[in-house]
Amino acid sequence: MSLIYLDFNRTTPVAPSVIESMQAFWSTHFMLPSQSHVHASAVSEAVENAREGVSMLLGCDPFEVVFTSGGTEANNLGVLGAAMVCRSGGLPSDLISHYPCNGDGPTPHALVSEVEDESVIAASRQLRLLGWEVETVPCNEYGIVSPEAFESRFRETTHLACLQLANPVLGTIQPIRKLADLCHNRGIRVHCDATAAVGRIPIDVNILRVDTLSLTAHKIYGPKGAGALFVRRGLDLHPISYGESREMGLRAGSENVPGIVGLGAAASLTARCVDEAQATLNELCERLIDGLRSTLDGRVTVLSEHHDRLPNTICIEMGCEARRLQKAARQIVVASAQSISPPDEMTRTLRAIGRTEKQIGRTLRFSVGWTTSREQIDKVVNLLAEASEVILS
Repeated sequence: MSLIYLDFNRTTPVAPSVIESMQAFWSTHFMLPSQSHVHASAVSEAVENAREGVSMLLGCDPFEVVFTSGGTEANNLGVLGAAMVCRSGGLPSDLISHYPCNGDGPTPHALVSEVEDESVIAASRQLRLLGWEVETVPCNEYGIVSPEAFESRFRETTHLACLQLANPVLGTIQPIRKLADLCHNRGIRVHCDATAAVGRIPIDVNILRVDTLSLTAHKIYGPKGAGALFVRRGLDLHPISYGESREMGLRAGSENVPGIVGLGAAASLTARCVDEAQATLNELCERLIDGLRSTLDGRVTVLSEHHDRLPNTICIEMGCEARRLQKAARQIVVASAQSISPPDEMTRTLRAIGRTEKQIGRTLRFSVGWTTSREQIDKVVNLLAEASEVILS
């Protein structure tokens, strides 16, 4: 049975050219870039080339790119690293004494949107343990945070805002530039989780005006275990891991050189292809929507259909239980909400926009990618139509 993969927002296959770029760094160029040997210079040069590749993708300078182990670490560094500086004044030696729980000053305040990734939510829980007050900002029925509602929550003590660029479940894109401008007018730092958006839409950090921005390699046809954090020039940030200092002093430990090289290659590939790919991805999604509507007699509801969203993502409430559809059409790899505790990202997002538990149980998230074909889309439509007929008969 040949699988039809439509879960590219979860992870992507590694592109052949990316695999090829990494090969020599498993064996021939196995040294670390910091080693004092002439043969290590090739490794150091490869790391810096990768940094340049990521910077071209984001529209920033290479020295504003910090390599991490993935999006989760990048989000933690962007949130907790900024929070430590906001409280300590950027003095590492005074860090512990300036934690909110050890100080007498006003309690710092952070705003976190309701539809953030679990890594951002978990980092915000750590802020609470450090004495911060963290306020969750709700979204509307389309997963969008209202700039007016967001601004109304600002306080004199608000130091940090965490805002997702695009939601990986609904595909909706936040008005980040407007939100960031509001924050900067009040001296509030903005961390942006862009892991779902990078590679789907063009990104320029100077247009977005965020202070830090995260990405991960495995969602742009690169390897797992590699990611990066954009840190705006001149911005103070504390490390959150300690040991032998790397990455401009913001990360400890030996570099994952093959992963970094793979990330750089994937970033360069994405930068070349992202504009052209948008139209194709959008066409495939529209083909899927039209096909399902015509074969399922209108028993489909496309969430956030007429709002600005990622070109590769559609979230659809079907006419029957999503898990039963998945079981009946096992050839398709697609995302559904998991009825577990704590709730997964898809469940949290759908609850946040007001969907009922029954509606959530009927919802599938489709995310197409570079290797998706029209023939696959047509096959998916037929498979889901057949499965629905069996389940509803």
